[in-house]
Amino acid sequence: MEIITKGKAKSMLSHEDNNSLIMHFRDDTSAFNGLKTEAIVGKGYLNNQFNYFIMKHLEKHNIETHIVQLINETDCLVHKMQMFPIECVIRNRATGSICKRLGLEQGLIFETPLFEFFLKDDHLGDPLITEEHILLFKWANQEQINEMKRLTHTVNNILSTLFLQSGFILVDFKLEFGVHNGKILLADEFTPDGCRLWDVNTLEKMDKDRFRLGLGSVIESYRAVAIKIGVPLTT
Repeated sequence: MEIITKGKAKSMLSHEDNNSLIMHFRDDTSAFNGLKTEAIVGKGYLNNQFNYFIMKHLEKHNIETHIVQLINETDCLVHKMQMFPIECVIRNRATGSICKRLGLEQGLIFETPLFEFFLKDDHLGDPLITEEHILLFKWANQEQINEMKRLTHTVNNILSTLFLQSGFILVDFKLEFGVHNGKILLADEFTPDGCRLWDVNTLEKMDKDRFRLGLGSVIESYRAVAIKIGVPLTT
């Protein structure tokens, strides 16, 4: 297998089927655009299982994803996609960068979910962009923009319910999309690395903020969330 791309915590590997790739979850963890890094043993396994569970849950609710099948503890077979260089972010409460950007109170509950587009470019710090940027630079057309927004809001509704039923608030998250056989599919991952989850009673952070902020117990928190939402862990 050949490494096609290598991100901060995942690698995309070639597969004998040219229409597919292997998504390999590593134990690597990073924050602040790679300024803080660490290998956390077992994280690759947890995120692979977590992501597969979430994607299959979304598929049950008619959200099409790039997942083909789970291969092993750290690998998943996915469709090869033409990816949009865009991150779709939804915020249900204010925290993180939006508080710094707009001076908002931490934890402010939004009356309606706030949607934002970001350009996926680590070297530029994943800057905030508008629909006008996307259209001007031909990163996507208007129909594709509308579909990505619709799907992201739908995912928010589905997963907010799933997590709340398990005792967690889905604070915010990012999604990535791509095109396969002419259809827009949900791609990349949905794990505690790319979303914020707070305990509904204590507001304890149960996501990668534990690593960003040096709170410790990263694996323990990921595992606790996975177990409560029903991820079938074996180790």
